[in-house]
Amino acid sequence: MALGGRLLAIRGNDRTDDKAWLYSPQEPSEIGFCRSRTGGDVLQTPVIDVAIVGAGPYGLSVAAHALDAGLDAQVFGRPMQAWEQHMPRGMLLKSEPQASHLGDPDRRYGLDAYRQYSYGEPVPVETFVAYGKWFSAQTVKKALDESTVTTVGSEGGLFAVTLSSGDSVLARTVVLAVGFLPFAHKPAALAGLPPEVSSHASDHHDLSAFAGRDVTVVGAGQSALETATLLKEAGAMVRVVARCRTLAWNDTPVENRSMVDRMLAPSSGLGTGWRSWVWSELPGAVRYLPRAARKHIVRNTLGPAGSWWLRERFEGAVPVTLGAKLAGAEHRDTVRLRLRDAAGEVSTIETEHVIAATGYKVDLGRIGVLDPDLRRGIRSEGPTPRLTRTYESPISGLYVVGLASAATFGPAMRFVHGADFAARRVTRGLLGQVRKSA
Repeated sequence: MALGGRLLAIRGNDRTDDKAWLYSPQEPSEIGFCRSRTGGDVLQTPVIDVAIVGAGPYGLSVAAHALDAGLDAQVFGRPMQAWEQHMPRGMLLKSEPQASHLGDPDRRYGLDAYRQYSYGEPVPVETFVAYGKWFSAQTVKKALDESTVTTVGSEGGLFAVTLSSGDSVLARTVVLAVGFLPFAHKPAALAGLPPEVSSHASDHHDLSAFAGRDVTVVGAGQSALETATLLKEAGAMVRVVARCRTLAWNDTPVENRSMVDRMLAPSSGLGTGWRSWVWSELPGAVRYLPRAARKHIVRNTLGPAGSWWLRERFEGAVPVTLGAKLAGAEHRDTVRLRLRDAAGEVSTIETEHVIAATGYKVDLGRIGVLDPDLRRGIRSEGPTPRLTRTYESPISGLYVVGLASAATFGPAMRFVHGADFAARRVTRGLLGQVRKSA
């Protein structure tokens, strides 16, 4: 348990064989209490200010800001694990390099400090993962504990965080930076298929396992089109099925635009145009819009589309069935997908494996590390409750960042670009909450 400081030996019931070895900070601001598993003693455990669950772009950014603000913060998880293990090898980031910085208070450790990229040059996911680990080493340092959080509960007005190592931590506040994995969404039509023949795009890192196999990818966004392209290049027989009538492709970015063009359509972390600029640069303003408006913005901003650099690799290489909605699926020797077109006609595709590249659907009740009471509390206002201006959930002291906060702060939270804004805002909330509880 990496809380730092010295070890204390606590003897229980005068039994020399019943000891609990605990870390204690050099200057603990408060002592919490938890009962020994042997049942005889009450063991003292130091209380930290902030426990950050998740060490992806948002978790690391929050940690960098919180530590710089003087908070006793700790981030739990392996840095960039989801990006390293749940993104396909060979993937390129869709976001531009200038929109792929993690956030630190002085903006000293952006992607450009790790490696320079020219305008519009796609960033390999492997480089981005390495950058995230470098960022962690520069900003988080010893405040990182690579143990996985297994449970977050409440205990005596504090949060009790249980780790895969068997240790536990008490914290005044918790920041949930759980990323995208808890919210992976598959169409209901695929629900009856076993996992060996049906998966989500986020389930795969090494697509070479599909070489020589027939694979159907469902979806029309970047994830679907790039996954299909990488499958084809790995030797799979692959097709794409999508309900849209045409595939959309992003335009090639233009670096040196005229002043008039920049005034009419300013550049931002989410692309060009005034709407994209507002959603990108003013996510705090999005929070004040009516719920229906926020939902519409998140659902329709930057809809399914492929990156400009992917188009040449995809077109002519991967067959596509468009205007087809999944009507059902069954598995016998192969998977049979029933498709229904706009006229109601039903057709069938046989395949060995189907990959749903159908995005993510946020429901805070799906954050599995929360104990049942916290899960009910955080979902008391629905699956995507409106967060406070500092990202606090309906549960006092429990904060939510990243994709899970997009329903409040808009589409910027779906991308790395939103990490710095979120980290700055949530740190303000953490400081206020810790001062109030101290």
